Amino acid sequence: MLMIEIDGSMLEGGGQLLRVSVALSAVTGTPIKVFNIRAKRSNPGLRPQHLKAVEAVARLVNARTGGLDIGSREVEFAPGSPRAGDIEVDVGTAGSTTLVLQAMMPAMAYARGPVSVAIKGGTNNPMAPPVDFLEKVLLPVLRKMNLSISLELVRRGFYPQGQGIIKVRTQPLQRIASIALTEFGDVSGISGLAYSSRLPSHVADRMASAAGALLRGSGYRDFSIERETLQAGDPKCAVSPGCGIILVAELSRGGVISGDALGAPGKPAEAVGKEAAQSLAGQLGKLAPVDKHLGDQLAVWMALAEGASEIRVTELTLHTVTCIKVIENLINARFAIEGEEGKPATIKSQGLGLRSNP
Repeated sequence: MLMIEIDGSMLEGGGQLLRVSVALSAVTGTPIKVFNIRAKRSNPGLRPQHLKAVEAVARLVNARTGGLDIGSREVEFAPGSPRAGDIEVDVGTAGSTTLVLQAMMPAMAYARGPVSVAIKGGTNNPMAPPVDFLEKVLLPVLRKMNLSISLELVRRGFYPQGQGIIKVRTQPLQRIASIALTEFGDVSGISGLAYSSRLPSHVADRMASAAGALLRGSGYRDFSIERETLQAGDPKCAVSPGCGIILVAELSRGGVISGDALGAPGKPAEAVGKEAAQSLAGQLGKLAPVDKHLGDQLAVWMALAEGASEIRVTELTLHTVTCIKVIENLINARFAIEGEEGKPATIKSQGLGLRSNP
């Protein structure tokens, strides 16, 4: 099969291009070469989390690879057949476990049997979806598309030491179902989790209180925010101290919107809670049923699905536009975008209808 070349500097020019390219290569059997990897980043080329993601997908599909070295700006990936079984991945740093998982999930889903993966690294990172987002937002939507997947947060992992652990298990599927999420409906309820490790319990309380105050000020009364305050000795407690909060709104027509924020040294707990609540309230005000951070993640599955899908996102991000461009360069799935970057938009697709091998 002819090798397809992908320019990693197109549009956003980040690690997402590599992850999406490898994920789609793995399940379609298409050999690829990705060059100019992370060309628009201050430290271009492969970083540990990108390297580990490609290596993990390669193990899942028995792929032949080239260029897998830290700092490499060109990678070749020639997939074999998706396999079942157990795999462990250690990022080796506080790099994001969730981004590694995103690259692996399509190959896991299309394997001929159950796949269990344990990934060690960061679970709550800046500039990456927190594990709580996958658990509460992404995976519930993917289950509506026929994906059988479970996720367990074994231990949280914050910068700088990481060492968090997530365990994910998939069952084989025959096909991905199309999805339609375009109508907002009403807000059925808002739930949240304020979490901390190796910090005083009042940190989580202050994040939750500040988030609640802003939600009430925005007109939302029906919400509940749980606290998770982990200390040394609890197996789920992170090795490095850290905190954050996620808020999730469930909509009557099946949509899910979230707002999250991560703590940082010198950043008041109140600012963390307020940031998450402002993100959620701002998105809810757009009256679109799909979270802005969910658009690019759903695009991959819409491309693999059988038939036409349509979603309306609260904001069309460059991340999503880049993802769609990579998909169209790689496989015979077609997208149409109605809307402008930075504003609510409708995304339509005609999926590939990829089915697993018996």
